[in-house]
Amino acid sequence: MTDPVIRTSAMPMSNMSMPYALNAELFPAAAAILSAPLGAHRGVIFDMDGTLVDAPQDFALLCSQLGWPKGTPILEHLSTLPMAEQLAAQQIIHQFELDAALAARLMPDALELLDTLRQRHVQVALLTRNSKAVTAACLDRLKVPITHVITRDDAPAKPDPTAIFQLAAQWQLPTASLLMVGDYSFDLVTAHNAGIAGCLYRQSHNVHFAEMAHYVIDGLAELQAYYHAR
Repeated sequence: MTDPVIRTSAMPMSNMSMPYALNAELFPAAAAILSAPLGAHRGVIFDMDGTLVDAPQDFALLCSQLGWPKGTPILEHLSTLPMAEQLAAQQIIHQFELDAALAARLMPDALELLDTLRQRHVQVALLTRNSKAVTAACLDRLKVPITHVITRDDAPAKPDPTAIFQLAAQWQLPTASLLMVGDYSFDLVTAHNAGIAGCLYRQSHNVHFAEMAHYVIDGLAELQAYYHAR
């Protein structure tokens, strides 16, 4: 088992390629966040697409279908539109997400990791920017055994940290004992905004996000090994 990449301090804002600024009031000292090494967190919050589930999505295509410039933040721009335009766009977004969900596959070692976390009595949740209906369709089809599922219909969408605070309160766990695992900047900024550790699931398309993460893993089996070692 190789050691994860560990960031001992927050990177300068100028070095972060992310669409949202860190919440400076909520972001504690790095030493406090890193007080729980990998394998010791008592609550793990996973992103869905690209983390637990392989559901390739071409967001450039979606922007084209919507008539928006490439790279437009989907949910953020959607909320600025007049209601009639929102409703039309929502139909396109729903079909795009549903097509991805119906074609999705589990990421390697996803079920094995979840089983290990269950055996270790670690709380597990899934936090996604997808809709509730699409998320349920995907998780049900793939038989993903997670009961704590928070979508954009349940709480403000990532990178808003509200859902993480709700989970910490529900689980009665300090935020220092929580870990956010994801493959995109939204996941890592959410972790920063909540004052918890962020772990990047590094893949060929997202290596540039590594500087934003406290930990970096190259596969779910790697995280599973840390829990087996404890």
